[in-house]
Amino acid sequence: MELAEPLVDGPDAGEHSHDDHHHAQPSGIMRWLLTTNHKEIGSLYLWFSFIMFLVGGAMAMVIRAELFQPGLQLVDPHFFNQMTTVHGLIMVFGAVMPAFTGLANWMIPLMIGAPDMALPRMNNWSFWILPFAFAMLLGSLFMEGGGPAFGWTFYAPLSTTYSGDSTALFVFSVHIMGISSIMGAINVIVTIVNLRAPGMTWMKLPLFVWTWLITAFLLIAVMPVLAGVVTMVLTDKYFGTSFFDAMGGGDPVMFQHIFWFFGHPEVYIMILPAFGIISAIVPAFSRKPLFGYASMVYATASIAGLSFIVWAHHMFTTGMPVAAELFFMYCTMLISVPTGVKVFNWVATMWRGAISFEAPMMFALAFIVLFTIGGLSGLMLAITPVDFQYHDTYFVVAHFHYVLVTGAVFSIMAAAYYWLPKWTGHMYSETLAKWHFWCSLVSVNVLFFPMHFLGLAGMPRRIPDYALQFADINQVVSIGGFAFGLSQLIFLALVIKCVRGGQEAPAKVWDGAEGLEWTVPSPAPLHTFDTPPVVR
Repeated sequence: MELAEPLVDGPDAGEHSHDDHHHAQPSGIMRWLLTTNHKEIGSLYLWFSFIMFLVGGAMAMVIRAELFQPGLQLVDPHFFNQMTTVHGLIMVFGAVMPAFTGLANWMIPLMIGAPDMALPRMNNWSFWILPFAFAMLLGSLFMEGGGPAFGWTFYAPLSTTYSGDSTALFVFSVHIMGISSIMGAINVIVTIVNLRAPGMTWMKLPLFVWTWLITAFLLIAVMPVLAGVVTMVLTDKYFGTSFFDAMGGGDPVMFQHIFWFFGHPEVYIMILPAFGIISAIVPAFSRKPLFGYASMVYATASIAGLSFIVWAHHMFTTGMPVAAELFFMYCTMLISVPTGVKVFNWVATMWRGAISFEAPMMFALAFIVLFTIGGLSGLMLAITPVDFQYHDTYFVVAHFHYVLVTGAVFSIMAAAYYWLPKWTGHMYSETLAKWHFWCSLVSVNVLFFPMHFLGLAGMPRRIPDYALQFADINQVVSIGGFAFGLSQLIFLALVIKCVRGGQEAPAKVWDGAEGLEWTVPSPAPLHTFDTPPVVR
């Protein structure tokens, strides 16, 4: 069942009356500091995540420059470890998650016919604590002894016994990121449950809204687990506890269990909204309703449920009992079934559709193919005896980045191209968009695909030096990395150009697009749906 073209009763959904409780709008910086409007907060999230994407990308460039040749060239090993750690933290918590939250802020009220997010002041607060969290994390790099250098998974005892004084700043910044995520998730749930337009029943919700609703419940469930484990790291390091210290009766492997109980649902937090985006774009450019809407909703819910019982597949080499290894192996293979359902449904949606290949569809197609490659290498990692060879090699790096770069990041770019005309009121340059797509597509595969072979040949990850036989492939990988990083500057230029002007966008930008967001003018006015539309 798919959302039909909405019929709007009463005044046009795009009309907006004067909002009496907003007397004098502050201007300049104060407008952005004090705003409670979901569209402005969504824009803040999106710009912040893009800045963090460039910062995290710059750190990846340092990593790839050091690995261009064997031997130690540019940075010392301790700084290299800081780069791998902070790159991971920034990309996960600073780039991907805030980008999805920005898209949720912008699009969920438009998609469900709501005037704003349900808790606008909390919305403002949940954004504005983020820049302070990341300023603290980045500031720790300049401390004596350097920033966090124990990997983004901060395994004990690396993050407790052997870490520097910057650990306290790291823990505090992770707490603030978690608080921001939980507030954002509460806001999403309350908005979707309470502010849907009349006639917008549960099974008429756009899939982006469904995937975000399920993601929000995941966030509320696992962020306190992360808060707990970083607090235990803090007390082990500074207050003499020994949660993870065997000498005091603790267990370092317990850290991994707690961390991955957060960490595996977290991976799905970063990919479920992507499924919602692709499920909006593929039908629009295939000019057909989404195939198997209900099965997509149930598949998303089952992925979320199963994500809580697969965490120890990250830990096959820790010496778990065989029964536990078998349990986690089968559960991991099981979770690939609902993911496969989604891929088949997208392909079935395109089957015999009138497909056109604009930038959003090209990124969506790249997502489907490349995310599937990431999923298949994930299935390989799920097989316990084989994982003993793959574990902690570049094969894992390749798998993870196929899921998160060609998965999450490509879906965010697809969403940006799909909704940018609605946000700015201008059409972007399709030529620049195609350049951005092809440069990104080619370079990202040159960057990550050879890593599978490095890993299979035994090159360990998170090291600044490596054996001579890996030199040639590492050069190729580094060239791909620099090319992919530079390709994102095309995207930056395109967005700035689009914001500043261009051909005016109509209310319904794309022929096949369905949904309430296409009934409001482009650019979407600051206040929409003061009179709720009625969906029939």
